[in-house]
Amino acid sequence: MTTTARSEPQDPNEAARAVRAEWRTRQLLTAAARLMERDGFHGVSMQALADEASVSVGLIYRYFGNKDELLLAVIVNVLNAFATQVPAAIEAAGDDPVERIAAAFRAHCEVIDEHRHAAVLTYRESGTLSPEGRNKIKQMEIDTSEPLRNSIRSGVDSGRLVDVDVELAAHDFLLMAHGWALKHWHLERTMQFEDYVTKQTALLLSALLEPECRSRYEHLLATG
Repeated sequence: MTTTARSEPQDPNEAARAVRAEWRTRQLLTAAARLMERDGFHGVSMQALADEASVSVGLIYRYFGNKDELLLAVIVNVLNAFATQVPAAIEAAGDDPVERIAAAFRAHCEVIDEHRHAAVLTYRESGTLSPEGRNKIKQMEIDTSEPLRNSIRSGVDSGRLVDVDVELAAHDFLLMAHGWALKHWHLERTMQFEDYVTKQTALLLSALLEPECRSRYEHLLATG
């Protein structure tokens, strides 16, 4: 007879501390992304960050050893969101490769919308990172975009998409997602987030779908 080991119940105090630490980390990353986008990496001091987040400088150093660690954490936080939200959205979309592409693109856009300041900061300040830091985020970018590439590859293999360069197509989808942050100052004058996602989805898929498959995806090609 075998017995199943029971996991020990989590200490409520430990659980509460973990929740507080996670909340505090998010608070600091959000404040850092906002300040660094506005003032530049070198223009932000730990004291300015403490003031922005309404905490002490000493508390920041409990979470991050220095400003370089903080910048890397801001960027990694966005990539971790891609790693979690994109595969979940693809899975929820079902087996149809075109629906999975649309879901992946929407999830990328949603992460960018949630982390607009950090997304802009990634483009502006990633060169400030150490070589190790840059290599880390480069690999994470490759890894987190692989589900989208796989979906496009499946669309081509199924005959629903034209025989496109998968890497280039994925690159275009990702650029359009990031564009919501990079050009938000201009785009927000004429459209809301939902309009942007809908119209970009239609624009990108209209160039990729085989003509005989278009009627099947009219709901993704509609822009109004």
